[in-house]
Amino acid sequence: MGPPPRPSKRSGGNGLLYPVLGLATLVAFIYFSFGDVGFFHGVEPKMSFVGRNGTQFVLDGRPFYVNGWNSYWLMDQAVEDHSRHRVRAIFQTGAEMGLTVCRSWAFNDGAYNALQVSLGQFDERVFKALDRVIAEARKHGIRLLLSLANNLEAYGGKTQYVRWAWEEGVGLGSSNDSFFVDPTIRSYFKLYLKTLLTRKNHLTGIEYREDPTIFGWELMNEPRCMTDATGNTLQGWIEEMARYVKSLDRKHLLTVGLEGFYGPTSPQEKLNVNPAEWASQLGVDFIRNSKIATIDFASVHIYPDHWFAGKEVGIDAKTRYIKKWMKFHISDGDRELGKPVVFTEFGLSDRIKGFPGRRRRRAFIWQLIVGGMEENNDEFGLVPHAAPPIYKLLKEQSSRLAAIGMGRTRQGRRSLGRASEGGEEGGDFFFFSSLTILDLVPPLSLSLPGFARKSIGRSIDSSVK
Repeated sequence: MGPPPRPSKRSGGNGLLYPVLGLATLVAFIYFSFGDVGFFHGVEPKMSFVGRNGTQFVLDGRPFYVNGWNSYWLMDQAVEDHSRHRVRAIFQTGAEMGLTVCRSWAFNDGAYNALQVSLGQFDERVFKALDRVIAEARKHGIRLLLSLANNLEAYGGKTQYVRWAWEEGVGLGSSNDSFFVDPTIRSYFKLYLKTLLTRKNHLTGIEYREDPTIFGWELMNEPRCMTDATGNTLQGWIEEMARYVKSLDRKHLLTVGLEGFYGPTSPQEKLNVNPAEWASQLGVDFIRNSKIATIDFASVHIYPDHWFAGKEVGIDAKTRYIKKWMKFHISDGDRELGKPVVFTEFGLSDRIKGFPGRRRRRAFIWQLIVGGMEENNDEFGLVPHAAPPIYKLLKEQSSRLAAIGMGRTRQGRRSLGRASEGGEEGGDFFFFSSLTILDLVPPLSLSLPGFARKSIGRSIDSSVK
C-alpha cells in the first residue's frame, strides 16, 4: 500500500504516561509595511540562545519549556504592505496566549514571492520580509523554529531545485530525489544555507546565525527519499547538511524535520508502531536519522486522519494510536537518543465524517492563522480568536506551564491534575500546552493520575512528588 495523501500545508512499569508539551502546539518532549520603521518599533526584550543539556532544553541555566504553534506563511505575508499586519497580529495573539515558539518557513523557491528566484539568486525584497518576521517575533518575545526546505512541492521544495538544475543542463536526473544525491544541487543548497545563515537583518543589524530570536533550524519539512528505501541516501544527505550548518552556526539548535516513521534499522516492535507498512519504505529512519551527532533534537508529526485514510478507524481508536505513537517516541528520546523530542505538527481534520462536533471543537490543527487568510487555510487551520474555548484553553495551559517553569511545581501539579481528571466535557482529555506539538495541543485522553513527575523527559526533577 502506498502512503496516503498528505495535508496540503501550503501551502513502562509505573503506568505513568509522560506528559507532552505542545509547540502549538508543539508537543515537545524534552529528551524543540507598515514600513520598516512602523513594522518594528519599541524596546525589544532581551533574549539568550536556547541550548540543550541531554534531553532538556535550557535557557540561561534553567529548563526551557517550549509552547508554540505553526504559522508557515509568515515570510510570504510580510512581503507586501497589505498583508504585513497579519504577521504582527499572529505574534500578538500567540504572546497573549502565552505561547513562546513559532515554526515557520524560511524558504520559498521559485513560487510567488519567492526568496530564491533561481539557483543561487535571491530576491532582496523577500529577504527583507523575513527580516521583518524575525524582528517582529523578537518584539513579542516569540522564538522561531525555521524550516529550510520542503519535501513537498508547496513553495517550490526539492522539486524546484531538481527542475532548475535539469533546465540549466547541470542536473543528473529528473527524479525529485535527485535533490539528495546530485552534487550540483547539493552545492546550490549549501549556497542557500550560507546565504540565509549569514544574512544580516536590515532592521536589527544582527546576522541570523547570531540572533537568539531563532530557536533553531529544521533541515527539511518531512523529508522522504522513496527511491532508496534502505535510508542510506537520506542519511548521507542529513549528515552532510547538518555538518555544514554547524560549520556556519554553532549557536542554534538543529533538527531534521522528520515525521517520526521507523525505518529498516528499527526492531520489529517499533516497525509495528508505524501506521502501516508503507511508512517503513519512505527512505526515512527515525532513530538512525536522529542519532546523528550534529542533530540536537528529534521531531515527530501526527496526522491520524491521513495516515488511516480509507480505513474505518474511529476517533477513539485514533486517540489510542496517538497515545501509543507518542509514548514510543518519548521513550526513544530518553533511552535511544538522549535528546529532546518535539512533536512539531499535529492535526485532526474537520472534514472527517463522524468526527463528534464537541471533539472537533477541541482538536487543535496544523496551523494558526488570522482573519482574512482563507486562501492559506486548509482542513487543519484555526483562527484562535474565532474559537474562544480553544483560545481560553491555550491561555490556561500556558499559565500552568509557566508555573512549572518558574518553580511553582505544586500549583502546576494541582491544576494539571484537575485537567487530567475532569473538564467542561467530562474530562476524558488531558492537555499540556507546553513545548510541543508545534502545531496544536492535541486533546488526548492520557488518563494521567494527577501530574506525571517525568514531564518532558526529565524536565521536572524528583522534587515534584
